[in-house]
Amino acid sequence: MSGQNKERVVVEIYGQYYTMKGDSSSSHMRMIAGYVDDKMRQIAAGNPRLDTNKLAVLAALNMADEYFRLRMEYEELIKLLEKASKEMEEDAEHEEEEEEREADKE
Repeated sequence: MSGQNKERVVVEIYGQYYTMKGDSSSSHMRMIAGYVDDKMRQIAAGNPRLDTNKLAVLAALNMADEYFRLRMEYEELIKLLEKASKEMEEDAEHEEEEEEREADKE
């Protein structure tokens, strides 16, 4: 996608305005900016003396932690689904073999 077709949106994060430009919809970019703003405000509520840069770094660390935890959970779920799928395939094959044996007896 060329730069001319990218969405642009002005967002406010912790009292500062930023122009975001990307392939995502403007509503998606606003949602992301709102999430970052919320994280910074949550941290600031518990640490009112932190400057904006430190708040931004702490928010980034918190979001990175969330991301990695969710990614690990996702990978575990994929493994469980693959295991369940394999077991279902094996069960179906076993049932098919049983049906063939029963048919051969008749």
